[in-house]
Amino acid sequence: MTHFTTPALYDEYSDQLQVASAGLLHFGNISTFAGQAITIQCPNDNSKVGELLKSNGDGKVLVVDANNAQQFAFLGDNLAKFAIENNWQGIIVNGCVRDVEILEQMSVAIMARGCVPRKTQKQGLGEQVRAVSFLDVTIHNGDWIYGDRNGLLVSKSQLIELG
Repeated sequence: MTHFTTPALYDEYSDQLQVASAGLLHFGNISTFAGQAITIQCPNDNSKVGELLKSNGDGKVLVVDANNAQQFAFLGDNLAKFAIENNWQGIIVNGCVRDVEILEQMSVAIMARGCVPRKTQKQGLGEQVRAVSFLDVTIHNGDWIYGDRNGLLVSKSQLIELG
C-alpha cells in the first residue's frame, strides 16, 4: 500500500475530509489502511459482520455500527481470519472486539472502541445501510476511509493512489 499518514492527508485535503473524534483503538497487526467503506448496523448481533467478511472485501473497509455497545464483542479472531482470507483492508467497529491477544498478531487493520470477552448472540440481525454516524463523522457506503495510529479520516473521493 502507498505510504501515507492521516496528518499529512489532513494537511493537504482538509476541506474534503471528515475527521473522527478520538475514541477508536487499534487491535490488528496493521495500523495503516485505506479503502472504500461498506457500512452496516448490528443491534447486539454480529451475524452480518460474519456474512460480509466471508465475501470478497478487496479494497474495502467494513464499518460496523454497533451503537458503541460495550456488553458484546462484534469481532473476534475467527471472523478476523475471514477478513484476511477475503482481502478486506480493514474493519472499524463502533463497539467492542475480543480475542485481543490474537488479533494483535493478525495481519489485518482493526479499530474499535474497546474490548469485552462476551460474544453476541447470533440471531441473524443486522443490515447493510447507506450511512452510519459515530465519533462526529457520518460514513456513507462507498466513502473512502483512511486510518492510521493518528486516527481516522473519511472522504467522498479517493485521495491517493493505493497499490
